[in-house]
Amino acid sequence: MNVITHRRIDLLLARYAESHRHPLNEAIHCICVPAIVLSLLGLLWSATPLLAVVVVVASLVYYLTLSPAFAFGMLAMAGAMLLILSRLPAASVLPASVAIFVAAWIGQFIGHKIEGKKPSFFEDLRFLLIGPLFVLSLLYRRWRIPY
Repeated sequence: MNVITHRRIDLLLARYAESHRHPLNEAIHCICVPAIVLSLLGLLWSATPLLAVVVVVASLVYYLTLSPAFAFGMLAMAGAMLLILSRLPAASVLPASVAIFVAAWIGQFIGHKIEGKKPSFFEDLRFLLIGPLFVLSLLYRRWRIPY
């Protein structure tokens, strides 16, 4: 008797992928999801850099429960984003973050219009945290990195 076990991350990615099958929507997400993460960290950084770091750490703890390989990838991505934010002039972080946030969400909704399906997070807010892992999973598959 074969027992197939599905990890929680596999199930979450499969559910997320259901509304991200169109190649153009997928490409838009590969640009806009990281941009949204950067802009959210920038908004938090504007309040206080410590807040951005705390949110990154909390997210990494969640990602670690799903997949250590994804947690490592998100650590690298978030670390790079925090480094970028630390190098920007403080006065430019908030306006740049707001502009990126708005533009990236417009892109996301255009992608979903093309897809013909509503964004996954409308059904489950967890998918706001799964979106970055979906993008990372595309990269991991291309580079044959197991997760």
